[in-house]
Amino acid sequence: MGEVTFCGACGSVTGSSTLLRWGDTRLLIDCGLYQGDDELEQHNWRQFVFEPHELSAVLLTHAHLDHTGLLPRLVAEGFDGPIYCSKASRGLVSLILQDAGKIQEEQARYARKRGYSRHAEPKPLYTAKDSRAAIKLLQRLAFDQEHEILPGIRARLRRAGHLLGAASLEVSAKGSDGERRTWCFSGDVGRYDVPIVKDPEPPLAEPAALVLESTYGDRDHRGTDPEAAFRALIARVFERRGTVIIPAFALGRTQEVLYHLSALVDDGLLDPSAVFLDSPMAIKATDIYKQAESEHDEDLRELVEQHLNPLSPDRFNRCRKVDESKRLNSRREPAVIVASSGMATGGRVVHHLKRRLGDERNAVVFVGYQAGGTRGRALTEGVRTVAIHGERIPVRAEISSLHGLSAHADQDELLRWCRDLPAPPSRTFLNHGEDPARKVLAATLAEEPGWSRPHLPWTRETVSW
Repeated sequence: MGEVTFCGACGSVTGSSTLLRWGDTRLLIDCGLYQGDDELEQHNWRQFVFEPHELSAVLLTHAHLDHTGLLPRLVAEGFDGPIYCSKASRGLVSLILQDAGKIQEEQARYARKRGYSRHAEPKPLYTAKDSRAAIKLLQRLAFDQEHEILPGIRARLRRAGHLLGAASLEVSAKGSDGERRTWCFSGDVGRYDVPIVKDPEPPLAEPAALVLESTYGDRDHRGTDPEAAFRALIARVFERRGTVIIPAFALGRTQEVLYHLSALVDDGLLDPSAVFLDSPMAIKATDIYKQAESEHDEDLRELVEQHLNPLSPDRFNRCRKVDESKRLNSRREPAVIVASSGMATGGRVVHHLKRRLGDERNAVVFVGYQAGGTRGRALTEGVRTVAIHGERIPVRAEISSLHGLSAHADQDELLRWCRDLPAPPSRTFLNHGEDPARKVLAATLAEEPGWSRPHLPWTRETVSW
C-alpha cells in the first residue's frame, strides 16, 4: 500500500503538486507556483510538506508556472533527482523557469526601489541560478511508452491537448500486497477540435485512482466563436481609435490568439502591422511551437502547406527589447497588443494596463481563466480602480472575457475525457479547481454509470491507498 498527499491546487487553480509515496520512495507530480492575491502567494514561502532531499523524482504534466514554478526553490532546498517531462515540454519548461528566476529577482529589486513591499528588504523566492540548476535535472520521456522512472515504478504519458507537450500521466507500482495499481493524473485537460495541438487522449491503463482537474467543472464553452468575437471587438475599438490589449499566457494562449488574429488578416479584416507581440518569452515559445511539427494538428499543417503559418516570425510585429515595448506607449494609431502574463499579475502587460486602462477608447480582453485574487479576476469582476505598482489606476477601458479561447476543457469535455477511460476508477479526487466548480463536477460525475462520488481533497491532506 502507499499514501498520496495533496500538496497544492486544492480549491484553487494554481500551485499544483501531489506526492505519491511507497515506503521510502517518494514521487512528486508537478511542483507549481501559487498565483493570485498576497494571501495565496504566501503559500509559495511555506515549508514543503516533505523534505526535498528525500524525493526520489519529479514527474511533470506540462510547462505552465502553476505546475512547474516552484521547481527552482525545490532544488535550492536540496532536491537533486531527475525531473521527468515530455520531450515537447522540455524546451518550454526550460524557457519558463529561466524567465521565472529573472522575474523573481526583478520584482524584489523593483519593490525595494519603489518601497511598496511589506518587507523592509524584499528577497526573491528563488534566483536565476536556482532556475538553471533545476533545468539541468530535466529528463525527456516519449509519449505513449511505458518508462521505468524508478525501480518498480512505471510512468506513461498521454497527450492532454492543453499545451504543446502537455500530458496526462499514468503511474503504476506494486503495493505491499504484490498487486500493481495505476494512478492517473489528468493534468490540465485541453479542448477538443481547437487549432494548433492535437486533441486530448485518455490514459490507456485502467486506473485504480484518478486525480482530475476541475477548472471549468461548472462551465460550458459552447457557442463562442473566437474569430467572430475578435472581429467585432477589434472593429469597435479601432473605430474609436483605441488599443486592444490581450493579456495572454506566453505558452499556449498566445499562440492560439495569433492563430485567430492571423485568420482575420487572411480575410482582409486586420492589418498585420497593427498587431504587436510584446513578450520575449512568448516570442521564444512561439518559435518552439513552430518547430514542433510532429505535435501540430491538421488545421495548422494545412496552413503551413499554404505558406500561411500564423506562428511565423514575419507574421506580426515582435517586441523583444524593452525600448520596443516602451515605444508602444506613444503610439496613437489603433493597435492590438498581445502580452503576458495572462492573469495580469506580472510581465509587460501590467505596464500597458497602467498606461491604457484609464482611456475609454481602449479595451482589454481576457482569453484564459482568471484565478481568484489576481488582477485579471478583479478587472473581469468590474472593479472601478486597480492597484498597479503601488498606484490606484482608474478603469475606464472596456473589459471583456473570451471563454471560447480557454485552454481548459469545460464540463462536457471533462466528462468526454472521463468516459473514454478504460473503466471508471475506484476512487476519484478533484483538484485544480475552485470549490464551486469542483463541487458541481463532483455531483455530475457521481451520476455517471459506474462512478462513485469524487473526493475533494484539502491542502496537505494525506490519503492511504
